[in-house]
Amino acid sequence: MRLYTYFRSSAAYRVRIALNLKGLAWDAVPVHLVRDGGEQHQPAYLELNPVGLVPTLDDDGQLLTQSLAIIEYLDETHPEPGLLPAGAADRARVRAIAQAIACDIHPINNLRVLQYLKREFGISDAQRDAWYRHWVEVGLAGVEQLLARDKRTGTFCHGDAPTLADCCLVPQVFNARRFGCDLSAMPTVRRIAERCATLEAFRLAAPENQPDAE
Repeated sequence: MRLYTYFRSSAAYRVRIALNLKGLAWDAVPVHLVRDGGEQHQPAYLELNPVGLVPTLDDDGQLLTQSLAIIEYLDETHPEPGLLPAGAADRARVRAIAQAIACDIHPINNLRVLQYLKREFGISDAQRDAWYRHWVEVGLAGVEQLLARDKRTGTFCHGDAPTLADCCLVPQVFNARRFGCDLSAMPTVRRIAERCATLEAFRLAAPENQPDAE
């Protein structure tokens, strides 16, 4: 397996965690999202992923895109350990937490959105960072309630083993801390992220441990 990745990409970070949780061997192929206008926009990469985003997973010639789709593919092709619960309602809950992060929080704070705000509207770095912090804090406050109010939350987002939801939560918390977001009112989010950080699969997936880390 080859994962086209960028060390600080939240979406690629999710997939790195999942690959490691599954115990799969994979090679990182760095795609620099900033240098030279963004390598993700170069023709060679667009041949692999016409959307021009990371990650892309090459599984013996099978090209897969979109982090949540990739993780569910890995869960179906390598079922142990499972990243989705057995019951339909529990699977829906885990997907809902994952999508609250991957579909609601992340897209409006993605690199290309922040670059567009700065390029087209001339906002300052301080205004860009304020935008980021606002939407991440609002989104994670909602995730905190999803976790804190539900008895199915355990050591991790759902029960006592990592799931798809944890694969999404940890990268978002990493970026929240990088931008100085206030997580003081989110004890459950912080507790789970700290527990995940003790696992090798999460540690090895962390941005600072990637070959392209800067």
